[in-house]
Amino acid sequence: MREHYSQLTSKGAHVIVITPSGRALLEPFIDAFGPFQFDIYGDPTRSLYKSMGHESMQKWKLLMKAGKAFVTGGSKAFIPDEENQKKVVKEALKTQDIYIQGGSWIFNENGEVVWKHIDSSPEDHASIDRILQELLS
Repeated sequence: MREHYSQLTSKGAHVIVITPSGRALLEPFIDAFGPFQFDIYGDPTRSLYKSMGHESMQKWKLLMKAGKAFVTGGSKAFIPDEENQKKVVKEALKTQDIYIQGGSWIFNENGEVVWKHIDSSPEDHASIDRILQELLS
């Protein structure tokens, strides 16, 4: 989203990111990976995620994907080199629901959902092109 923020906002979108983490991890994440042009909120109980239909991926399935990524790309596939980022990622892997899948949602000015994409796996994100297409329709 950071790389495409100006494209999204030029189409009238207001970008908000919601993570399944609490303040204790969210603040170090923003410090390590920021700055961000958009607001990031935490949903540590995952109540919003669950109420919107997001589900946690089966543990074995995600571990298989991580194993494949490790074999093909080594630890660099999911552990950053920069020390502060590495620390945040390792903490998240130990303490967070890393199995819950995200998604992309577009709401109209009345707060009604006009389009959504719920990820079925870590690589199943809506493309920026698709999101921009939906914003224009």
